[in-house]
Amino acid sequence: MAMPKPYVQYQQQSVLTAPPGELTLMLYNGALRFIKQGIAAMEQEDIAGTNSALTRAQDIICELMTSLDLQYEVANNLLSLYDFVYRSLVLANLKKDVAVAKQCAALITELRDTWVEAVRMTRAH
Repeated sequence: MAMPKPYVQYQQQSVLTAPPGELTLMLYNGALRFIKQGIAAMEQEDIAGTNSALTRAQDIICELMTSLDLQYEVANNLLSLYDFVYRSLVLANLKKDVAVAKQCAALITELRDTWVEAVRMTRAH
């Protein structure tokens, strides 16, 4: 039986033990990483790589959407933003449109940076 790699075990453990705020941050970082990979693949005209990376980013956006508690107005606003990003990623993937993918990356970066600040403020109190 093959032994799991220590890094994979560490990653799995960090996800399983992370507080909810950190999990959301991990999702933002993952989405951003895959969008950037998709952009790089588009620029290299790697159709399969583009599709793979942007599809993974779409999956993460779907996870963010399903994690929202829609009884709060802010969650409904985030749902609209996530839906826009998701649809834009689909469009960027279909048309291999770097500009649209970069717009998605900018939105996710802004959301991630805001989330980092919110987590920081929560820890301070």
